[in-house]
Amino acid sequence: MKTSHVKFYQTDTYTGGNRLLSESERSVQSQLERTNSLNSGHRACQGCGEALGARYAIDAAMRATGNQLIAANATGCLEVFSTPYPETSWQIPWIHSLFGNTAAVATGVAAALKVQGREETRVVAQGGDGGTTDIGFGCLSGMFERNDDVLYICYDNEAYMNTGVQRSSATPPSARTATTQAVGPTPGNVFGQGKNVPLIAMAHEIPYVATASVADVRDLEDKVTKAMSINGARYVHILVPCPLGWGSAPNDTIRLARLAIESGLFPVFEAENGEITGRRHIRRQIPVEEYLKPQKRFAHLFKPVLQVEVIAGLQAIADRNIRRFNLQTKDSTE
Repeated sequence: MKTSHVKFYQTDTYTGGNRLLSESERSVQSQLERTNSLNSGHRACQGCGEALGARYAIDAAMRATGNQLIAANATGCLEVFSTPYPETSWQIPWIHSLFGNTAAVATGVAAALKVQGREETRVVAQGGDGGTTDIGFGCLSGMFERNDDVLYICYDNEAYMNTGVQRSSATPPSARTATTQAVGPTPGNVFGQGKNVPLIAMAHEIPYVATASVADVRDLEDKVTKAMSINGARYVHILVPCPLGWGSAPNDTIRLARLAIESGLFPVFEAENGEITGRRHIRRQIPVEEYLKPQKRFAHLFKPVLQVEVIAGLQAIADRNIRRFNLQTKDSTE
């Protein structure tokens, strides 16, 4: 009897699977020496995607810079749950800015480090979608225009979650929030509003722009690592589901982040100097309903009457993203 050996490469676990990879390919989170930049003891909700995204991103940035990192943080969920006075979960030099000036504060820190000759120390700015796409947008655009040496990370949970789930310009169409109630002839957030900050960042032609998701920790880590190898303004936009604001189960956070990608509603790509240089292809596009149904913020699309036209409008957005970013191709290996 002939015995054949089958190679098994499980690469997404924190322990056994990573040992099958070379050290350079292993997830930062699999390493015992990871910095735990955002440590245990914070007050994030159960299943918080932002807590995961921040830990993944900042641990990767710390490894890429040899632990030479300073972070500026906008007011918002991340700041509130990680630093209830007088405590902090941050294990790095960290400064709290106002809601709207995180990019400006980070720029000032970077300028001071340059004057001191400490250019080996890098700077990261962090904010939610409210502090990034709305209140802090002017400072962010200025940072892009000046090409300041800062990596700005937006943790996008698609609303102002810290203050009661109000609409932001990153809130998707038809989503129910405290300020876009599911009432009237067009319930939820209206179509045709909002802004796409990754594309706006690309229009500034800054050195590096990327989108990422907590559903793919390796891709997220790789993009942050790449961003830290580049000088100048950089922008990484991370989708971080919020169980409280989305009305989803805490154990569905990673699943929803993955479904957002596979439906085409959240395109994952990277760009350099205004040109798209990479994308995560979709092997099999799923209908947007599979992403919408687990979330109570979209419950009015299914009951008491199925909102066929609204769902079709969301499907059209997903289909356009796939065409626009060339996410589904014949040679896709994803």
